[in-house]
Amino acid sequence: MSKNVPGFVEKFSGTDPKLVDLVAEIRDHAMKPGALDQKTKLLIAMALDAIVGAEKGVESLADQARTEGASEEEIAETFRIVYYIAGMGSLSAGSHGIKKD
Repeated sequence: MSKNVPGFVEKFSGTDPKLVDLVAEIRDHAMKPGALDQKTKLLIAMALDAIVGAEKGVESLADQARTEGASEEEIAETFRIVYYIAGMGSLSAGSHGIKKD
């Protein structure tokens, strides 16, 4: 019974099917056609999965983005942005250890 949710969520279908339904509903709402095209939504989701270290999610979302027409250059550029944004937190925190002149 696939509701187009990640496999780790579907594992809850035997013990908490309502949870699976709710996750599927939120996914459908977030990913439905809107102001952003499907490829852009998938690249954003892929970037967020990369930030939290969800390797399988990144792989799956990259493949879905390719299906929607994303080029390897677009995928690589997305990761460049991820690094720039996510890496800034360590510099921000580290700046507190720098003595001012």
